[in-house]
Amino acid sequence: MYYDDNTLVFLDGAWLKARDAQTNLYVQALHYGNSVFEGIRSYRTSAGETQIFKVEEHFERLHYSAGRMFIPLPYSVQELIDISHQLLQKNGLSNAYLRPLIFSGPNMSLTTPAESHVFLCAWQWGKLLGDQLVRLMTSSFQRPNPKSCFVDAKVSGHYVNSILAASEAKAKGFDEALLLDADGHVAEAPGANFFFEKDGMLYTPSRGNILPGITRATIFQLCRQAGIRVEERAFTIEECKEGDGAFLVGTAAEVTGVESLDGVRFQRPWANTLGATMQQMYRQLVLDEVLHEAYL
Repeated sequence: MYYDDNTLVFLDGAWLKARDAQTNLYVQALHYGNSVFEGIRSYRTSAGETQIFKVEEHFERLHYSAGRMFIPLPYSVQELIDISHQLLQKNGLSNAYLRPLIFSGPNMSLTTPAESHVFLCAWQWGKLLGDQLVRLMTSSFQRPNPKSCFVDAKVSGHYVNSILAASEAKAKGFDEALLLDADGHVAEAPGANFFFEKDGMLYTPSRGNILPGITRATIFQLCRQAGIRVEERAFTIEECKEGDGAFLVGTAAEVTGVESLDGVRFQRPWANTLGATMQQMYRQLVLDEVLHEAYL
């Protein structure tokens, strides 16, 4: 699904066939989850060029995450950008999903890793949650307490929480989960940020208990452009259920509309919601080179 016999990946300064790439089984990342990553999308624009969307922001966050986890990252943002373009070119990809992964080296103790490995791969991948409206359920799992870890860092180990929440939702017949924070307020979905609409305004959880996504920041930009008001604050599940509409945003999910929450359907048809407007504007932004430059 992710590679074939001809796929090339970047690992520690070398270009290798994906099938031939190897790592040490004693890396700290494998045993304790101490690694950081990014999810980045590239698009073939209306001008026929390949653009990696918000690539600088993604690699700046990768450096931030690595620093938070004390993982050495020996490549600059610009070097990582250059490698990403080479990765797409070598694999003949345009509309693609890129995955940079920085993982710690062999270390069975719970100490700062002395070395790290740099891995980049890419593949064609559709929207994480598909193209249909999704049915959310309130998860029984909470987002990690911000005093227990750096919740604003994109750390591999944190995603055990996401896997549990998403798996629970699918086992109960839903498409995706919506997690709360330790205070009982809405936080985010397992791999996406959450917005809901009420009386012509959008609301989204404040920073502090969420991974503040790059797509989330892009939605703020688009709302300013469209004159749509957005408020960041704490709110409950019950407030959401009284909303006119809702949507999820993330690099993998892009902008995905929500049909219902815990079986309660949102009141306004999706086509008439602010979320649908954001979905259309976001699609135009990532596909149109002129718009892309205008919003950077």
